[in-house]
Amino acid sequence: MQRIYSIWCSFWFLIVFLFLFPFFFLFLQNKKWHSYAHYLNRLWAQIYFPLCGLKLDGNYKFLPDASKAYVFCANHSSFLDIAAMGLVLKNFYAFVGKKSISKIPLFGYMFTKLHIAVDRESNRSAHETMKISLEMLKNGRSIVIFPEGGIKTKNPPFMSHKLKDGAIRMAIITQVPIVPISFPDNWLILPDDGKLLFKKHKLRYTVHEPIQTIGLTLNDVEFLTEKVKNTITQELIKYYPEKYTENN
Repeated sequence: MQRIYSIWCSFWFLIVFLFLFPFFFLFLQNKKWHSYAHYLNRLWAQIYFPLCGLKLDGNYKFLPDASKAYVFCANHSSFLDIAAMGLVLKNFYAFVGKKSISKIPLFGYMFTKLHIAVDRESNRSAHETMKISLEMLKNGRSIVIFPEGGIKTKNPPFMSHKLKDGAIRMAIITQVPIVPISFPDNWLILPDDGKLLFKKHKLRYTVHEPIQTIGLTLNDVEFLTEKVKNTITQELIKYYPEKYTENN
């Protein structure tokens, strides 16, 4: 039954995307139209998740203003995290994701044009990513980052011990708020084990109160990085206290 359900989920993931792709292609030809392409991302998620029978259970401790820019940081334990973000946030945002995503047929084209693909092994690419992200934030577009730098955790949904601080630096330089987001269950729905087997489970999430950066400097990077991690982690502990260890 799990394999049948997985085929069902994969089928609709592909079909909905293929149906929308001509419109993606059109809106991606001009940067002035990228906000429309972003809306299609949200529409895709709004159609896809109900077709899979995945019910959302959202907890908004803070409701982001769709007209303002933020740096959103979330734990990352499933490929489903990217799609789920389209349901969680109404803001016009860009993902910072690994360059290998750009190699996926059609989806990679959309991602490269609409979001930010970074080669994590290249300092030059990291510098260019920072430059592009700062420009977007200054122009009022939000940034979404998984500060673990990919699906790194060995104990999902908890975050890996060492987080990358690029997101925190962006927020401090532009003086925009950091909004942590906790995804406790995506690792159960679609585990990162290479099998692509879905499990029907409620998709829960929490959008936390913003962490302000006004008046802070790059000397506060380490403190803020730890604060983001602790905020996300404390929420995850509520769901899976038995899985938490101090080594996460």
